[in-house]
This record gives sequence, structure tokens and C-alpha cells, in this order.
Amino acid sequence: MPELPDVEGFRDVLNTCGRGRRVRHVDVRDTGVLRGVTAKRLRREVEGRRLGQPCRHGKLLVVPVGDGPALVWHFGMTGELLSARADDPLDPHDRVVLTLDGERQLRYRDQRKLQGIRLAPDQRALERLLAPLGPDALDMKRPAFLELLSGRRGAIKGVLMDQGLIAGLGNLLSDEILWRARVAPGRPARELGDDEARHVFTAMRRVLSTATRAGRVPPRRNWLTGHRDDTEPACPRCGTPLSSRRVSGRRTVWCEHCQH
Repeated sequence: MPELPDVEGFRDVLNTCGRGRRVRHVDVRDTGVLRGVTAKRLRREVEGRRLGQPCRHGKLLVVPVGDGPALVWHFGMTGELLSARADDPLDPHDRVVLTLDGERQLRYRDQRKLQGIRLAPDQRALERLLAPLGPDALDMKRPAFLELLSGRRGAIKGVLMDQGLIAGLGNLLSDEILWRARVAPGRPARELGDDEARHVFTAMRRVLSTATRAGRVPPRRNWLTGHRDDTEPACPRCGTPLSSRRVSGRRTVWCEHCQH
């Protein structure tokens, strides 16, 4: 599932392939990924206009179109944004294709179609769309993070994944952060001691720093992420078999020896 680092990678795609280019044609190959906008309106609002500088908030990628609307991309479980040449073969899951100046294309590819593309007609509409989201995980400061945890009864994993509290963290990142911080994912957030909460914040910053440079959550063998799908997954820190069950509605992997 695309998380904050993946969307940063998609932002790089837009910066290198699309920024400043005029959209010559919008090909909606599957209207099932359009949210709140018709294919006809999307073409009318986007074709002939230049793409501006993209920005990201949490898992959402926003790119201005001309001097008015903005495209908002949400990648759901399986979405991605790719750069291609106009003569490259299409993938069966390429749902929307923007053909740009220079015979380049931006392709929104998504197998499961759980989210998709929205069109914000103006700045006010964009602000309304982003309003339900909490602060971006990369922008959070430690005092605000600690205050957030101190008032939450739910499991720390659920707090990290709640996009209305912290935008950008998903399942893989949350498990990795808590493993780094040596905190069990089912612990109530408000029961963490000050040192534990600071360790979670520090782990979040470090994991995000590395993952955003990679443009993904890297499956490194010295990371929890690099072992969670092994046949017999073991903690890369102590060698204890990893535990797995659902926490806050998601499959969660952790080390009972390291995380308390």
C-alpha cells in the first residue's frame, strides 16, 4: 500500500515528467477511479493547461493545473503514478493517462481502484478536501506529537495510522516505527511514558528520512519490513520469532521480546 515515502516518489515523477508541461490529452480508460468528477469535466478542466509544482500532504498528491483547478491523487492500496513514452504499451491497469508536450505520458495505474483522482476547482475546494487530515508526519514537531499521544486511549498503532491525527503513515511504516522504538503496537498511546513517546517520535523521523530518500518503505534485512513476509519471520535485532495478529484492524507484526 502506498504510504508517505511512495507518494514522495510519485511527486518526483510529476516534478521530472510533468511539471511545466502542457496536457495535450486526457484519456480516461476507466471511470471507476474518478471521484466526484466526470471524465468529460476532467478533460475540459485539464486539457490545454500546464501542470504546476506538485505538493504532498500525507498520502495525497496535489498538482495545480493552470491557474485554477488542482488534480488530487489518492493511491489507495495499489495505485501508482508512472512516466512513460506515448508509444509505450499500455498496462491493463492504466486507468487514466495524461499525454503531455514532448510525447510524454503520466499514467495512473491501479489494480483495485479503492481510491483515485479528484478535481478541486479552486483553492477553497482544495482546503476543504484536505481539512479532515491531520498534520503531515514529516512536518510534525515533537511537542505536538507528545501532546497528541498523551490524550489518546486507543492503541499506539491505531493513533499512528489515523490520517485525521497524523497524515502519511500506513501499516508498514507504523510497524517499523514501533519496532525501532521498542514499543508494543497494542499499548494504549496515553500510557506511554515520556521517554517511550520521545523514542516513537525519533523513530518516526528516522524511518521517514530513510524511506523518503528511497521512495518506498525499503525491505532491508536489518529492518522489520525486510522480514515480515518471510516463511518463518524472525526479529532482525534479537532473532525471536515475530508475532502477527490484527491490531487496530490491520495485520500487525512485532517482536514480543523487544517490544513492550
